[in-house]
Amino acid sequence: MALLPVLKSHWKLCVYLVLLMACFNFFSHGTQDLYPTYLKVQHGFDPHTVSIIAIFYNIAAILGGIFFGSLSEKIGRKKAIMIAAFLALPVLPLWAFSSGSWMVGIGAFLMQFMVQGAWGVVPGWLTELVPATARAVLPGFVYQLGNLVASVNATLQSKIAVANGNNYGMAMAGVAGTVAVLICLIVAFGRETRGVKISDSA
Repeated sequence: MALLPVLKSHWKLCVYLVLLMACFNFFSHGTQDLYPTYLKVQHGFDPHTVSIIAIFYNIAAILGGIFFGSLSEKIGRKKAIMIAAFLALPVLPLWAFSSGSWMVGIGAFLMQFMVQGAWGVVPGWLTELVPATARAVLPGFVYQLGNLVASVNATLQSKIAVANGNNYGMAMAGVAGTVAVLICLIVAFGRETRGVKISDSA
């Protein structure tokens, strides 16, 4: 199906999904892109320590995606995403403002478990939200537009950090906390699709 007729027929859904994907990409990139810089600049960790922490928070990302993706089959897509995004909020102080490699590492592990946990539900939910006739083109299109909007993340966080004495923790926490709340609010207005047969969804 051609893109323009799809956009014209489902423009409200497109706007909703682009906004949602922008928030999700800010959530992911906002907690990952500058984190190694934060570990090096603010904590002075050596490359080996930074690598170990990065390995463990990437493992957490995989586990979080599996856990919340599976959970969404039981409690619904919306609840699973909102729980994961909401639980990222109390992790923020440990993730961005703690000291010592162990505490920072635990914070990084928990944060990526929640962030990528929320993301673990997205592929299925996005596919189920999109009409069957637009499924070949619309999910990828709205994802890329959302990603384009969020592409300013690294520059935005860097400017905030530099303006506040290279406080990358504060910059990252501000962005991550804001989009976590926005994700909860935006998802709340979405349609629940658990149990919907993809071939029959409208």
